[in-house]
Amino acid sequence: MSRSGFRPSMRFCANMIPGLALALVLPLGVSRAQEPPPPLQYKLKAAFLYHFAQFVEWPAGTFAETNSPLVIAVLGENPFGEELERTIRGKLIDAHPCVIREIRSAAEARTNCHLLFISSSEKSRLPEIIESLRGVSVLTVSETDGFTETGGMINFVPQGKKIRFKINDDAAKSARLKIRAKLLSLGIDSAP
Repeated sequence: MSRSGFRPSMRFCANMIPGLALALVLPLGVSRAQEPPPPLQYKLKAAFLYHFAQFVEWPAGTFAETNSPLVIAVLGENPFGEELERTIRGKLIDAHPCVIREIRSAAEARTNCHLLFISSSEKSRLPEIIESLRGVSVLTVSETDGFTETGGMINFVPQGKKIRFKINDDAAKSARLKIRAKLLSLGIDSAP
């Protein structure tokens, strides 16, 4: 018998072994931030992306035709799943049908998209990605901490249970994009 007076039964020990084995295999320190985000969060962010595109003016000559598609692309791991496609399916922005693409590089974004969501999976490459898009009329959006300070244009920011966003209007202007005042007024602590 142990000091505490508790003597584990054979059945108790047999039930503990699989749990202990699992604990030894799993990485330590898995934080809540590493858990998959709730689907509602990405449903809301998909809607935000669509609305961001509605409040941005691209320079003349950006679209080959008046009805050329407006391309929303995801660079890196796609956290939206099918939600982004569902959100924009059948929608138009200024007569441009919206389409979704997943791309693998910033070089692809330079010629194949108008709005680029840069996944947090690309955090280590973020300065390189932003630099390669400098001067290109692509609206950049991310949820990575410090995105607007790095030169990105719109950064999703959690505030309690709400999703807010910061805007770096100077970065947008340097890419010859005009973010309408209504969208600018909704941003929080916008970067210079």
